[in-house]
Amino acid sequence: MAWIYLFVASVFEIAWTFSLRFMDVSELKKVQWRAAFNHWSPWAIVGPFAGYIVFGLGNIYFFSLAMKEIPASTALAVWMGTALIGVKLAEMIFLKAPFEWQQFFFMGLILVGIVGLKKMA
Repeated sequence: MAWIYLFVASVFEIAWTFSLRFMDVSELKKVQWRAAFNHWSPWAIVGPFAGYIVFGLGNIYFFSLAMKEIPASTALAVWMGTALIGVKLAEMIFLKAPFEWQQFFFMGLILVGIVGLKKMA
């Protein structure tokens, strides 16, 4: 179950990273909170900030559950490697970021390391 928690924590980390990308603190300061409940437009500004909080808390919660059964160094390496690969894949799929074949090679090396660490734990 700890490995599932670690995977869920990685998914939350990926979502948290993209909430940071789309968050604009200067625009958040300008939101008229009384009018926010009458119109949908402020929620496009508030949404990434809310995601930042929710995804960050979810990430910490599930990562802490995973670390109760997985050694900290292994959990951290797998969590970060999975999140890095997830962020890169999400950028390529959803944001149409360019990619190079060398990136796939090195992401494959990260995956090999993750599998190796999982087998040793």
